[in-house]
Amino acid sequence: MQPTISIKADFMDDFIVADKHYSSRLLVGTGKYKDFNETRAAIEASGAQIITIAIRRTNIGQNPNEPNLLDVLPPTQYTLLPNTAGCYSADEAIRTLRLARELLNGHSLVKLEVLGDPKTLFPNVVETIKAAEILVKENFQVMVYTSDDPIVAKQLEEIGCVAIMPLASLIGSGMGILNPWNLQIIIDNTKIPVLVDAGVGTASDAAIAMELGCDGVLMNTAIATAQNPIMMASAMRKAVEAGREAYLAGRMAKKPYSANPSSPLEGILPAQSK
Repeated sequence: MQPTISIKADFMDDFIVADKHYSSRLLVGTGKYKDFNETRAAIEASGAQIITIAIRRTNIGQNPNEPNLLDVLPPTQYTLLPNTAGCYSADEAIRTLRLARELLNGHSLVKLEVLGDPKTLFPNVVETIKAAEILVKENFQVMVYTSDDPIVAKQLEEIGCVAIMPLASLIGSGMGILNPWNLQIIIDNTKIPVLVDAGVGTASDAAIAMELGCDGVLMNTAIATAQNPIMMASAMRKAVEAGREAYLAGRMAKKPYSANPSSPLEGILPAQSK
């Protein structure tokens, strides 16, 4: 009888950010769902442990007469990641995260994003760097949304951010990874976690990000606006796990113009002549 081989220990490695361990490398947002019940169901299906919340758009206690997201996604079950979606200056982003820390009893892990314009939602890296410098000095643990510029990514690491989150393509575009080469440079030259943030459209995009060596993937629109958000959340969970496993396994080398048969050539019977 052949011994049972377990590969769980080989590929189910922890995702570590800000010195905390997580088993899931999929981070998900909480916006654009039809209601809080669908939000909860999709997040459960995704297996995500870190959920990001747009403080300027979602009630987590600042509006006591409105439904509170924390009633369906309690901080005892999830790591909350307050974000600065909708902020277009460093000052706006800093004020928003200070409010989040107050609402969440000193919570320090945050997602910083400072946008450049409302049409493309491309990051304003100058304002992002400015905000990151101040937030790190105020002891925030900053996961930062940025462009796919390797130089900017390195600057943000040197400032003291705990994770770099370059876009794959524009927020909400579903265009997937448009520049894998820049992402690869960032991954290869950054010592802190790198997560693709923005542009994922379907499960194959998430798998490709993980196969490149990203430490994780953050998404919202791809799940929330799918025809079946709960099923898509489940697909994204599997894609991230499969992509990570493939990365750790080490893919075969690409061999253009050099076919290599998968079956051995030795012992092949000679073709019979007619």
